[in-house]
Amino acid sequence: MPAFFTGEFWDLANAEFWVGAGLVVFFGILVLVKVPAAIAAQLDGAAAKIQSELDEAARLRAEAEALLVQIRAEKAEAEAQAAEMLAAAEADARLMEVEAKARLEETLARRQALAERRIAQAEVQAVAEVKTAAADLAARAAEQILAARLAGQKADPLLDAAIGQIGMRLN
Repeated sequence: MPAFFTGEFWDLANAEFWVGAGLVVFFGILVLVKVPAAIAAQLDGAAAKIQSELDEAARLRAEAEALLVQIRAEKAEAEAQAAEMLAAAEADARLMEVEAKARLEETLARRQALAERRIAQAEVQAVAEVKTAAADLAARAAEQILAARLAGQKADPLLDAAIGQIGMRLN
């Protein structure tokens, strides 16, 4: 059994009694000076500070989440704009390709028509030159044949004039 319930604890000569009495007086002084209230106030202050820090952290987290949502929305919008720009660029490229092909075909057709006209002109000129050369050759040949036949015969001025005009009439 503890010494508190026995009579020897309550004896004034007992050291344990004076230690217990000093402890009670000490606690009494602490209560009178409001040390428990000061400790509670200090703990309440620390709790309030911790709570304010937690509130600030929650506010910052909410702001960060809102900013993250905004950034994700901006990213999605930017990606959509990039996709639109890419599609527009591809459409422009296809349109430019079609236009370039059309211009190329048009240019080739013009060049082909020009070449065909030049060829036709060259053919006409060549035919004319061949006809001229053939007429000259025929006139000279006829002149030589007639001259050879008439060399043995007497010269006729009308026949000589007709032979001289053959070259001009065949042209």
